[in-house]
Amino acid sequence: MKTHRLVLPEDLNQFGFLFGGRLLSWIDEACWIAASLDYPQCQFVTIGMEAVSFRHPVREGAILEIESTRTKIGKTSLSYEVKVRQGRDAERKVIFSTTVAFVNIDETGTKQLLPR
Repeated sequence: MKTHRLVLPEDLNQFGFLFGGRLLSWIDEACWIAASLDYPQCQFVTIGMEAVSFRHPVREGAILEIESTRTKIGKTSLSYEVKVRQGRDAERKVIFSTTVAFVNIDETGTKQLLPR
């Protein structure tokens, strides 16, 4: 699944670059939406994110493409690889990538099996 975000002034840190926490929030949300569309009957919560390493700075006005691809399916959890690229950049280099893991839970927070 692909989605896009526009970097606005409120997304910037004190030095004028995209605040890392904002990008991580967008990534978590994009992957959660992908998981929820793949398994609409499930209730997912984030249980982990692999290495966090920002490769290139991002300025105001950048259009970011966030691409989520399901990579692993377990009994109660699943993972998505995510790549973030600058949407208008001719080279469209990856500025960030990671894997996000989710677990399916019930109303009490107990792990539940994924439907097969």
